[in-house]
Amino acid sequence: MQTHLAPEFAGTPEGEAAEAILRQCVHCGFCTATCPTYQLLGDELDGPRGRIYLMKQVLEGAPVTAATQAHLDRCLTCRNCESTCPSGVQYGRLVEIGRQVVDERVRRPAGQRAVRWLLREGLTSPAFGPAIALGRAVRPLLPAKLQAKVTPAPGQDAHRWPTRSHPRKVLMLMGCVQPTLMPNINSATARVLDAAGIQTVVADDAGCCGAIRDHLGDHTGALADMRRNIDAWWPMVEGLTEAGQVEAIVMNASGCGLSVKEYGLALAADPAYADKARRISALTKDVSELLPDLVPLLQPLLARARARRNEPADAPPVPLAYHPPCTLQHGQKLRGGVEIHLAALGFDVRTAPVDSHLCCGSAGTYSVLQPELSTALRDRKLKALAPVQAQTVVSANIGCIQHLASASERPVRHWIEVLDEALDERPRA
Repeated sequence: MQTHLAPEFAGTPEGEAAEAILRQCVHCGFCTATCPTYQLLGDELDGPRGRIYLMKQVLEGAPVTAATQAHLDRCLTCRNCESTCPSGVQYGRLVEIGRQVVDERVRRPAGQRAVRWLLREGLTSPAFGPAIALGRAVRPLLPAKLQAKVTPAPGQDAHRWPTRSHPRKVLMLMGCVQPTLMPNINSATARVLDAAGIQTVVADDAGCCGAIRDHLGDHTGALADMRRNIDAWWPMVEGLTEAGQVEAIVMNASGCGLSVKEYGLALAADPAYADKARRISALTKDVSELLPDLVPLLQPLLARARARRNEPADAPPVPLAYHPPCTLQHGQKLRGGVEIHLAALGFDVRTAPVDSHLCCGSAGTYSVLQPELSTALRDRKLKALAPVQAQTVVSANIGCIQHLASASERPVRHWIEVLDEALDERPRA
């Protein structure tokens, strides 16, 4: 796509990056066929190709309007279009640049600014935990939409952390909302790794990965979150603490994992952090990427656990309905690993027969900012999963899990929780 940047963007890092991406686009429209918002709305400007045209016009100096902003806001940033694009257009990076440029030129209404500020500051605040505790106490009195956002109180095992020490160690990011909303995901991850002889360590000073602030337009704050996490992790990466050196930084929320894997890109222009950020990104792995190493270690443990629970050794595989998050399959380009390796561990993992590549509508704070579109996509995803014969739906990102659970008749969990439960030798309740 031929592009002529306006003088204000010519020669700037963002302008040059956007121009290089725009020139890759050949207008083919393959992306339109797999865009969730285009499928719902049928508007070219609510698909990747249309949004690319809008961003091209902005970068060439055309007037920027609230309508332009609305079309970019409606993008889920699911990056399904990147998986479809035959030209390798990095749409996610382009829309990030486009939104920043548009937000600098179009002032949002006061109500939008207030909601975005509350999300940006509230979800990353130490007060988030007490607020959810209060919400749980008065949950029956809350409106239905708020009830759906307040998860039930966690069970007894949610904070049961292994106490053994192992030579092999990994770092884990606890996350900003996960320790409050679904703490068992973190502890289950630590227990599964412990069973395989890997110790999980945590840096207390690490916090939000930066994705929340970045998606809400606070790019300066997002970079500060990234630098804080790098500073918190660096001593363990370098082996300068009593815990020793970690071999990886493990993520059990695919949205956070995608963000941290892109630290190297986000901080490439920061001379003080560029090299560290690249190393952090290189060390970062979704927990599913550890499965090839874990499978042979866990297989005998699972067999022993089944025997001690008096379950037949020849029992059929446990069926699971699996929703692969966009941040895993399109962002991190990790497809099929969960299904293949959990099958080797005695599970029958089945994706939806149709639309398994499409977003569930969670997309970080999207479900709050675009509730109608988000709800439509959630219901569409649950309808697609309905034919899968399984008692449990599993995913790999807290946002997807919480969003689907708000309307699912079946429990929705992280697959690591199901694996942890299978390793538990205690009799079933």
